[in-house]
Amino acid sequence: MSVIVLLLFASISVASLFLLAFLWSVKSGQFKDEEGASIRMLFEEYTAKPSVKKLTTNRQNKN
Repeated sequence: MSVIVLLLFASISVASLFLLAFLWSVKSGQFKDEEGASIRMLFEEYTAKPSVKKLTTNRQNKN
């Protein structure tokens, strides 16, 4: 009987941790941009292009 109580306590603890993590992610705005990924995938002008400055600094660091 004590094993059932221990497992029940462990499962409730894990479930509450997942609930707290989900609530934190919603509060911090992780789910605000619902359509952004689909727009970036469909339209080419929304893709992020690497800047020339980053490319030149990476090439200089390799030499």
